[in-house]
Amino acid sequence: MPPLGHIPPVVLVLASLAGAAAVLAWRVRETRSPVTTRKIVAPPLGMSTGFLMFLAPAARVPWTYATGAFAAGALVLAIPLARTSRLVRSGDVVLLQRSKAFLWILLSLVAVRFALRAWVEQVVTPAQTAGLFFILAFGMIIRWRASMLVAYLRLRSRAGDA
Repeated sequence: MPPLGHIPPVVLVLASLAGAAAVLAWRVRETRSPVTTRKIVAPPLGMSTGFLMFLAPAARVPWTYATGAFAAGALVLAIPLARTSRLVRSGDVVLLQRSKAFLWILLSLVAVRFALRAWVEQVVTPAQTAGLFFILAFGMIIRWRASMLVAYLRLRSRAGDA
């Protein structure tokens, strides 16, 4: 039996691909209904509960690592997500327009995650690696959703101008 904390690489690959498929399915579903402030803000708020993992001492990382992970997510990896999330006005509602590039961007982000994980796991423990990737993902979603919220509010304010 493998030691606790060791997950076979094939399981990591399958879990990551399942996560990517879930995000893609969610994104397709998201484009079928009008965007609201609640739909933009809820995912980061829900995800923020993941910070509770840092109550466990094994998951804690140095502030410099956490800052670097958040910055990488917010300043680098969120850009493709934000650029492929175009909001459009359709009558009285705002919709998220589908992007064919989103699938390729998502798969690229999964590949980057694998490459980074292999490197990061040589430096920190598996629990700390999970914490760092959570912080990276949180940085991505905060920047992405903030840009969506700004675009949404702009489109909603233009409704009064028409």
